[in-house]
Amino acid sequence: MSSPVTSESGVDAVDAVGPSHERRRNPAVALAVIAVCQLMTILDATVVNIALPTIQKALDFSTTQLSWVLSGYTVTFGGLLLLGGRAGDILGRRRVFMTGIAVFTIASLVGGFATNPAWLLSTRALQGLGAALASPNALSLIATNFEAGEERNRAFGLFAAVSGAGSALGLILGGMLTSWASWRWVLFINVPIGVILLALAPRFVRESTPHPGRFDLAGAITSTTGMAALVYAFIRAASDGWRDQWTIGAFIVAGVTLTAYIFIELRASQPITPLQLFRERDRTACYLTMLLSAATLFGIYYFMVQFLQEVRGFSPIRAGLAFLPFTLILIVSAQAAASLVNKVGPRLLMIIGGVFVAGGMFYLAQVGPDSGYTPDVLVPLALMGLGSGIVFVPVTLVALNGVEAASGAASGLLDATQQVGSSLGLAVMVTAFGTAGRHVTPLPGASAAQQQVHVLGEAVGDALLVGACFAACAILVALLVFRGRGGQLDLDAAASRGIVD
Repeated sequence: MSSPVTSESGVDAVDAVGPSHERRRNPAVALAVIAVCQLMTILDATVVNIALPTIQKALDFSTTQLSWVLSGYTVTFGGLLLLGGRAGDILGRRRVFMTGIAVFTIASLVGGFATNPAWLLSTRALQGLGAALASPNALSLIATNFEAGEERNRAFGLFAAVSGAGSALGLILGGMLTSWASWRWVLFINVPIGVILLALAPRFVRESTPHPGRFDLAGAITSTTGMAALVYAFIRAASDGWRDQWTIGAFIVAGVTLTAYIFIELRASQPITPLQLFRERDRTACYLTMLLSAATLFGIYYFMVQFLQEVRGFSPIRAGLAFLPFTLILIVSAQAAASLVNKVGPRLLMIIGGVFVAGGMFYLAQVGPDSGYTPDVLVPLALMGLGSGIVFVPVTLVALNGVEAASGAASGLLDATQQVGSSLGLAVMVTAFGTAGRHVTPLPGASAAQQQVHVLGEAVGDALLVGACFAACAILVALLVFRGRGGQLDLDAAASRGIVD
């Protein structure tokens, strides 16, 4: 799949950036389209969090059904990411990117009019499909539209900031929309954004050169089934426990299908995910770091939103705005990391960022019923925002370094590890919370509701301590596994190692 035209840096000049006059049309708008799409798909995993109590009353959800407003989106998003990335490599990344935006936008419009649980849950699953098509191709389109080096690093820096801050922004936006308008607007808000993106993308975002091939149907079926089952298993474990028969069954299905997927990919002439990606030790370390980082952060959103509202008495909008310092600091630190990555190297940034994240998590794990927002929550959130921005940029750069022909598959795999990590982290932290909660001394004469708030305030620190351990493991990966390669793309070196052909 080599291109006949190669730039001095070894990057496929046509596939990477296209003719210079096209690239100069307005790269800022192209980046805005890509980043806003990513923001829309990421924040949709959390934007409904704060609206859940209102949705439950409006549509008469049972407690069990309500969790699937979140999980229905996460399962389809995580399960179809690998397929979405590979489709972009074969059919053209902008084409699949726009298809995903269209599906996501239509699902958001239809879901906003939902009058019963089945209607809303089906459209949430359809949103997940759209996100799985758009998100991996949004990331790989940066390589298509920006030159290797500082220009592309800055673009990746903004993209990483948006990806890292999207979940927290979802909490802020969800609080505002729920308080000021209606829960339906957490879905309707996507419609005008999607329409604008669909109008701008053909004009400002350059299409990649399709790499002719055929879909690996066996690999697609086993990877999609396996990833969906794995994400579902972790979600089920978080809500029903690790011994639940459906949890165990889902893990068995995931194990069998993902094992079959690996064997199929080893023998496939055109695999849905080239396993040569894992020949690179640094790339594998980045996938593992993303998994651990997602496991750390997603649990924070889940527990701290409840803590701030139930224990500290915050309103929905105030609870959302409590994450604003985290978000703003992450965006700034990601841009700084993009400027520094070629000067100090990705390994040092991953270690420094990891130390800030782990330190912030250990600090936050000391939270209790008497803790205030300042400094007990604000300071650790600021530390984690600083560290997350520093970590995400080198992880994203190195994970996609030297895989132009398969960047859709590589970015799909990166997104998939983020989804699995989020589900894994939440499941483990919920288990730790439940274990700690059973040992909390009951309040004498307290009602069931008061007792529940008491347990939340006392046991949340134990759950967050598990998240701090995930963050510490990410530091160990950077220290012991990652060898430290620069952020510049190097297709020739990658080809010599068999990563691209």
